[in-house]
Amino acid sequence: QAPIKAACEDMSCKTGFPEDVHSAVVSRSVHGGQPLLNVGFRSCDGNKKIHFGSSEPDDFRVGEDGVVYAERSFQLSAEPTEFVVSAQDKETQQEWQMRVKLTPEPALTGASEKDQRKIEEIIFPWQQYKHSSPLKRQKRDWVIPPINLPENSKGPFPQELVRIRSDRDKSLSLRYSVTGPGADQPPTGIFIINPISGQLSVTKPLDREQIASFHLRAHAVDVNGNQVENPIDIVINVIDMNDNRPEFLHQVWNGTVPEGSKPGTYVMTVTAIDADDPNAQNGMLRYRILSQAPSSPSPNMFTINNETGDIITVAAGLDREKVQQYTLIIQATDMEGNPTYGLSNTATAVIAVTDVNDNPPEFTAMTFYGEVPENRMDVIVANLTVTDKDQPHTPAWNAMYRLTGGDPTGRFTILTDPNSNDGLVTVVKPIDFETNRMFVLTVAAENQVPLAKGIQHPPQSTATVSITVIDVNESPYFVPNPKLVRQEEGLMAGSMLTTFTAQDPDRYMQQTSLRYSKLSDPANWLKIDPVNGQITTTAVLDRESIYVQNNMYNATFLASDNGIPPMSGTGTLQIYLLDINDNAPQVHPKEATTCETLQPNAINITAVDPDIDPNAGPFAFELPDTPASIKRNWTIVRISGDHAQLSLRIRFLEAGIYDVPIVITDSGNPHASSTSLLKVKVCQCDLNGDCTDVDRIVGAGLGTGAIIAILLCIIILLILVLMFVVWMKRRDKERQAKQLLIDPEDDVRDNILKYDEEGGGEEDQDYDLSQLQQPDTVEPDAIKPVGIRRLDERPIHAEPQYPVRSAAPHPGDIGDFINEGLKAADNDPTAPPYDSLLVFDYEGSGSTAGSLSSLNSSSSGGEQDYDYLNDWGPRFKKLADMYGGGDD
Repeated sequence: QAPIKAACEDMSCKTGFPEDVHSAVVSRSVHGGQPLLNVGFRSCDGNKKIHFGSSEPDDFRVGEDGVVYAERSFQLSAEPTEFVVSAQDKETQQEWQMRVKLTPEPALTGASEKDQRKIEEIIFPWQQYKHSSPLKRQKRDWVIPPINLPENSKGPFPQELVRIRSDRDKSLSLRYSVTGPGADQPPTGIFIINPISGQLSVTKPLDREQIASFHLRAHAVDVNGNQVENPIDIVINVIDMNDNRPEFLHQVWNGTVPEGSKPGTYVMTVTAIDADDPNAQNGMLRYRILSQAPSSPSPNMFTINNETGDIITVAAGLDREKVQQYTLIIQATDMEGNPTYGLSNTATAVIAVTDVNDNPPEFTAMTFYGEVPENRMDVIVANLTVTDKDQPHTPAWNAMYRLTGGDPTGRFTILTDPNSNDGLVTVVKPIDFETNRMFVLTVAAENQVPLAKGIQHPPQSTATVSITVIDVNESPYFVPNPKLVRQEEGLMAGSMLTTFTAQDPDRYMQQTSLRYSKLSDPANWLKIDPVNGQITTTAVLDRESIYVQNNMYNATFLASDNGIPPMSGTGTLQIYLLDINDNAPQVHPKEATTCETLQPNAINITAVDPDIDPNAGPFAFELPDTPASIKRNWTIVRISGDHAQLSLRIRFLEAGIYDVPIVITDSGNPHASSTSLLKVKVCQCDLNGDCTDVDRIVGAGLGTGAIIAILLCIIILLILVLMFVVWMKRRDKERQAKQLLIDPEDDVRDNILKYDEEGGGEEDQDYDLSQLQQPDTVEPDAIKPVGIRRLDERPIHAEPQYPVRSAAPHPGDIGDFINEGLKAADNDPTAPPYDSLLVFDYEGSGSTAGSLSSLNSSSSGGEQDYDYLNDWGPRFKKLADMYGGGDD
């Protein structure tokens, strides 16, 4: 039976709206976002995705759960409001529709209002259950009107709202509960319900600015937890109270307005917000201006749109030069600006009056004066000052100066000082005092931007500048410069060449005549008369000189005046030298090589002439008649105007070096000729015509270049050898200086001498042990005489009296003994001049020797022969002189 019953239930499920027309009763005042009803769409397949829509989307919106919400706040009319709700399956595109009819609640009478104060009951909608018949249609859910609850209620809490009851509580023991945000979801605990009585209560004041509405769902179950009623939706709307003041977005608002603006000019917009419901009077703001500072020229220079907050001008007379800034106190009030019930707040609007060019620049004087020396450029000659009441360092204040007259040649310009706005009259072209002694300029001052409409430039915007030109001593100048003179070369010394004079531009200065001098004359050919500028030659002019380039010789002269300060000018004299036939042609090259046989033996030669046409080629080549061997051995043939060939006339000429004279004549008028020697080297040749015995011929006679090269090589080699010898000697001196820094013969201190010599064994160890006996045993007459001493001994002076310790000194007198020895050492004139160590040690009784130099052997000096010390080398020379030298 269970499967059959389940199948019957599936057959009774139908997807769609429960009815075609749905009627609902709602309050007259509808708020935006307020839930109105649940369309109760049924989907047999829970996995389907249904999209709901409304035919009036501007007024009503259907959520995904089928709840219809008001899209905006409005008042329902007395007539029912109708609209269509549609549902569409997103997968199959199947669509269902239902017409909704909303009826406003009737107005309450006095008795009804009294009953309304009682706790309302919300009864779960009833449904018919199946008893005998297997299929029964269930009645649709009720739509519960929203519960309106004012915010900031003072209680007492918990405050009862409604009672939820099921009509089945008479036969069953039921338990009630609510779920949703505010109940069991955050924020939890705001709404609670008595599970037995179903009494729904609020536990604390609500704040609409935090949560405007709560959507709860009520449940009824039996004691076993089984659902006995379908859940119902409860919507609790929080009614707004005027508990928030308007707040400006900024406490200080900044705006600007140009000066001279007409009434009605937009300035700025201030904005305030109110956290209360903007669709109710609690959130409807109105603006107004409380005060204006300063109040000139009118206390009401501005007005504000009370709804939008736009600030505009209402009076004329804005002048930045008089009032640069206005401060307005703006007030915003809710409750549509009701001063009794509305809440207010204030902000500050700071309006800066911006500058426009309504003040032209004006000169501080009608005439300005200046002066400038002549021939000066980039000099400031006058400073023009102006005043402008506009804001400094703006385009309306920055001045521009324009020359309107008095400067037709454009010799002046006027620049603007960016800091002071002054005009700087500057000379851009040199001025000649002799031409213009004074300038009278007309200057107009303007701004970088045009003046405001209706404002004209006054006469003060134009001024006159009088500039005086100062005469200065100018440099003389030659006319013409450079001066060209054509002259044949060969002009003899002392000849007058030309006159080169200068002019002085200072016509109004009392000066003597100019003086001339020579500044540059590379060949030293010329001189100039210091008074009249007459130029004469001091040497013969030669076109072929190295100082002449392209037939042109340049000389520079100086003209000086006696002004204060003296000035001078230079002029260049260009002498174009005309060629004469003063140079005979020469043969080139001077040396040649040929073979000793007749073939091949031709030598090509060229004639060279420093002169130019017509005093140069073509040239005539010939051999002289004497000596006779020249024409017998050689022949010459001209092959062109400048070239000829020299060859052997005989079949064989012995190898060697031959001087062949050649007579060359040019084409000048008169002709110039010369005899040039050509050094010809005749040698043996191979089949190719190349010399094979060049080495022998070269050895017979070396050229000048080869001899000079050989001499240079020899000189360099000698210098290197000399430098090496000097370096070797200097190194030997440095080495000896290091070794002989202290002369062993003059060193009186103890030294260790290393001889690098060893004895010959046991036979060489025959020592006299008597030399090591104590000094006490030495006889007094054995002491060396005073007149004989070693050279390394100290000079003989009175011996210092050093203290002598007794044989058994008392330990207590050690300190006195040391102090006495120290005093004796300080007074010892024979002590060394450097710090030394004095050792006081007990060695028995006092020594009989006056010093270490007086030690002697027990035997007399005559008993031993020390002459062998002379054979031991220079290191033992001192010992040999001491012991083997006799009495001296």
